[in-house]
Amino acid sequence: MPYKAIVAMIKPNLTDKVVNSAKQAGATGATTIPASGTGASEAKTFFGLTLDIRTDVVIFLVDSEMVEPILSAIKEAGQLSEPGTGIAFVFPVEQTVGFESQLSKPQR
Repeated sequence: MPYKAIVAMIKPNLTDKVVNSAKQAGATGATTIPASGTGASEAKTFFGLTLDIRTDVVIFLVDSEMVEPILSAIKEAGQLSEPGTGIAFVFPVEQTVGFESQLSKPQR
């Protein structure tokens, strides 16, 4: 499979930094979706209620060969080594349409 989708859940204040770092590492673009969620160590209010934690879901469609450098850039820029900052994972992509305009070199 020539493409992979990298999905990253990132704190909104780091989204631009993550996208820019991924582009410097070879990504051609990204789609950002505002979201909310909870994690393994949820923050609580003083009433004992779980806070709604804002996050951005950032999706990158990349050439399979570019996954490692782009994922590494996302990890660094998103501070994903620190607890509670977010996660990223990779999906295989079976087919694409409309992606040709994003490529820097023609595909045959």
